Amino acid sequence: MGNSGLKQHYETAAKTGVLQISSHRLKDIPVEVLNLSDHLRNLDVSKNKISSLPDDISRFKLLKQLNLSSNLIETLPGSIVDLKKLELLNISNNKISSLPSAFGKLSNLKQVYLNNNNFKQFPTQLLGLTNLEVAELSNNKITVVPCGMAQLHVAELNLSQNEISSLGDLHQAPRLKILRLEENCLSLDAITPDLLRESKIHTINLDGNLFESKQLASLEGYNEYTERYTAMKKKMF
Repeated sequence: MGNSGLKQHYETAAKTGVLQISSHRLKDIPVEVLNLSDHLRNLDVSKNKISSLPDDISRFKLLKQLNLSSNLIETLPGSIVDLKKLELLNISNNKISSLPSAFGKLSNLKQVYLNNNNFKQFPTQLLGLTNLEVAELSNNKITVVPCGMAQLHVAELNLSQNEISSLGDLHQAPRLKILRLEENCLSLDAITPDLLRESKIHTINLDGNLFESKQLASLEGYNEYTERYTAMKKKMF
């Protein structure tokens, strides 16, 4: 569908603040979309063929949700950090290997989806984002979790399907409750007593690593972990 076929979408978006133009074979962000920058709160351009974003993305001062998933994007422009009201950013299923250095300026960000990209290192730009609740980083090429996790404020972190062999000081993440680490390169001794005993994690998924899940029961701190898990389950029912 050409841009002319999107006219009705643009007219409606000017009234509602919501524009959804996924699966239209777009190769870039149409100028008509940029002209809606004073109106949009939610922009979805997923499942297109977009390879880059214009610096003018910074014009969307009201934007709270931005879905760029399933495109061909390799880098994000530094100007994306000017989207001060952004709460949800989905850039999954692209070709991105790093985040802009000033990414931490997105202080209202609550959910970020970076899965199915080309990250080889954990994006430390996520550290210090105090409102961040969910970080999705599965299916990348990350090998280690670096130190500094006391500044990672997420409640839910997905690192499944990476190449992780070391968890650094992940136990210090102050709000982390759900941790997914399936299909990595973790040995049993990478699951430290600190992670099981001193963290707030109540759900940890470790299937597909270099040990059997039943071996966790032999680790120091496992009892404290199961107590948190049981308490969480009781709250749910």
